[in-house]
Amino acid sequence: MPAAPRKPFSHLPHACGVYIMRDAAMSVLYVGKANDLAKRVSQYFNPNKTDVKNQVLAPLVRKIDYLACASEREALVWERRLISRHQPFFNSMWKDDKSYPYVKLSLDEDFPRLSIVRKKLRDGGAYFGPYPHVSAVRSLLRALWKRRIFPLRPCDWDFSREKPLAEKRIKSCLYYHTRECPAPCAGRISQEAYRRIAVDAALFFQGRFSRLTKRLAAEMRRASRALDYEDAARLRDNVHALEHMAERVLYEKVSPGKVAERLDASRTVSDLQEALALKKPPLHVECFDISHLFGKEAVGSMVCFKAGEPHKAHYRRFRIKTVRQIDDFAAMAEVVARRYRRLQAEGEALPDLVVVDGGKGQLSAALKALKALRVSVSLAALAKREEEIFVPEKPEALLLGRERPALRLLQRIRDEAHRFAVAYHRLLRKKELLNETA
Repeated sequence: MPAAPRKPFSHLPHACGVYIMRDAAMSVLYVGKANDLAKRVSQYFNPNKTDVKNQVLAPLVRKIDYLACASEREALVWERRLISRHQPFFNSMWKDDKSYPYVKLSLDEDFPRLSIVRKKLRDGGAYFGPYPHVSAVRSLLRALWKRRIFPLRPCDWDFSREKPLAEKRIKSCLYYHTRECPAPCAGRISQEAYRRIAVDAALFFQGRFSRLTKRLAAEMRRASRALDYEDAARLRDNVHALEHMAERVLYEKVSPGKVAERLDASRTVSDLQEALALKKPPLHVECFDISHLFGKEAVGSMVCFKAGEPHKAHYRRFRIKTVRQIDDFAAMAEVVARRYRRLQAEGEALPDLVVVDGGKGQLSAALKALKALRVSVSLAALAKREEEIFVPEKPEALLLGRERPALRLLQRIRDEAHRFAVAYHRLLRKKELLNETA
């Protein structure tokens, strides 16, 4: 019986990112973003949906590339730049150069104000964003102002220390009479004190607001306990807006080389999925290695790759605690068990693929440790000599062509784990020698 045809989106991960649909000539038909790439793209190929994109776009698609992103905001930036560069036919909504808004803090003025703008200019102001969910950000700004957390002037009057505002306009301002505004126009606050408020606002938009998030969450819980559900819902929306504003944006400039680099990384991940016959793309890979000198100062390392690139914030190193003699298999079992016992305790997500440096022995040791923890995750081992790949329940090694992107990625991950382990081992050896000579 012939195998079922592979779906054009089966290589897409359940992760945030941008998808790029191409036709038979590899021209870009459509660019979109999604919090779940696999789920979003699958909707285009649902025969029960009869919208224009399903009827017209889907039959033209021959290949789908993707760029994995750290957040929805990063995906937004990549989507916008890619659409601007390629001008796909089906992205008509972007052809007028429409963009998501920024929050602007007019630091170029003597008395700065906050506003929401559509374009980022070089005018001396500080810009934050872009923000896909502008209504949530707008509501949060209003709440912050009403709570007098950043009581900057809400007016659009053009005035400065050299060009004061006419008294008639000051007296006609409702916020002046209600004292909701600090009224720098009337001299109620010094320029220095007002500037400090603006600086605090800038720090806030740079992401330093964990204390405020905790405060709003506590107020939300109090309102809920008091059965004030309307206020609790408003506070909940403000907390969500803060979380939205805290999303990371890992973007500097979309150059052709940078786009090609990100696409190559995504395609390499897809090739690894195919080579190892994995159920889902190995977007998140963790790799382990052991290092020692005749059993002394034995250490383990774990490196993390996401979307085909190192994610050094998740690197971990281990001093071997339970193995006293030379036993790489037992050492491997120990570090694998420690890593995933910790993830279980903290409720953290498991990787899509675990790789160990070594052959069948290291693979068996890691598999035993995972089974003892009842952790279900794809596993593979890469042996150095012949670059053989071992996977559970397959007695024969898998040999990939040297030119295969999947093998190059596994080698890169394995070599990084080895480097990290050796560096830690040398550090401990150096400390030991210093203690002996002291």
